[in-house]
Amino acid sequence: MSKKKKIFLYTVIGIIILMQIYPSDRPEVSAVNPNDLLRNNEVPENIASMLRSACYDCHSNETIYPWYANIAPVKWWLYDHINEGREELNFSDWKTLSKTDQAEALDDISSTVVDKEMPLESYPITHPEAKLSEEDRQAISDWAEVLSEKLFE
Repeated sequence: MSKKKKIFLYTVIGIIILMQIYPSDRPEVSAVNPNDLLRNNEVPENIASMLRSACYDCHSNETIYPWYANIAPVKWWLYDHINEGREELNFSDWKTLSKTDQAEALDDISSTVVDKEMPLESYPITHPEAKLSEEDRQAISDWAEVLSEKLFE
């Protein structure tokens, strides 16, 4: 191997190592979420299971980080994605939302799931349990509509 190639290789390895120690703000995880949607509502088990497998990693404080969540640059993308997901909708904060905000969130859940906007296409690739069938999507949509109607009874 030529001297230039060795220098290039060592430089690339050095950059990769430095990337690993660069600080990043990993979104916090909490198993205790007293305001959580599933804790404060009667959600059918099949719907709860689908929400946990297809939504909760990005839209709750109960994220389960995969092994690659510690490797830069993937971790930077992943942490940013989780922060954005929680900002958009955080099931762990459900009870703190007004009924109007809950109804809007349920409407968004219904439409984004039926329109196949969520979960993102890339998510089931590494999380096969998150793959939703047409029937699953319709079941989530129907449940969201029923819960939305119950909010104002």
